[in-house]
Amino acid sequence: MADKKTSGVTEGSTHVQGGSFQIAEAYKMIRTNLLFTLANTDKRTVVFSSAEPSAGKSTLCANLAIVMAQMGIRVLLIDADMRKPMQHRYFRQSKSMGLSKILGGINTADECIIRQVLPNLDLLPSGVVPPNPSELLASKRMKDLLRDLDGQYDYVFIDTPPLSVVADALMLLPESAGAVLVARQRQTTYDELEEAIEEVEQISNNLLGVVLMDVRVNKTGYSQYEKFRYYRSYNYEYVNRKNRRT
Repeated sequence: MADKKTSGVTEGSTHVQGGSFQIAEAYKMIRTNLLFTLANTDKRTVVFSSAEPSAGKSTLCANLAIVMAQMGIRVLLIDADMRKPMQHRYFRQSKSMGLSKILGGINTADECIIRQVLPNLDLLPSGVVPPNPSELLASKRMKDLLRDLDGQYDYVFIDTPPLSVVADALMLLPESAGAVLVARQRQTTYDELEEAIEEVEQISNNLLGVVLMDVRVNKTGYSQYEKFRYYRSYNYEYVNRKNRRT
């Protein structure tokens, strides 16, 4: 088990560092919601994506993996964003041995998975940037890899590219329990979010939830700033529709 100090990935940083109490508690709340959501499914692989770039999906994916591992749960974090990988930077690891080399038949999973980047947390970096990431993720070798890893870990989290850029995340949905979408307030438009939700539901009909980053709310007359807000897929809220932004 990790010590009492909560580790966290800070957006824009290149290392894992201690997070504030408020941020740590926000991630734990999302963790609880996700665990309840996954309670009735046999699959333990979760795909993380966003409607558009720079929404914070890599940061969220890494921190949720950390707080899951702090419960003593065995977690594997896969960086499947082979166009713009971030997870190796967060954990200060090399990405030279990683997913692309496994899918290319160059190395085995055992050779590429970095064990215990934190207690109970393993990391599979992206590997070198391949010329055909979409084809690799859609391959039989990727399907076989996920089925094998799903049996080795309690949870497998997959960081994927934004849906507005490429369809990589959609290719992984059939092998997963579902998707978590990340949106950023005052950046992600409702149209972008609705389109991403429709794409996920057309493939798997299993959107696990939407996490809204950087939510600004008013409480007791004072302006407060919340890092996250989690919405189940059947009950996410649209607010301030006049400007058509989340």
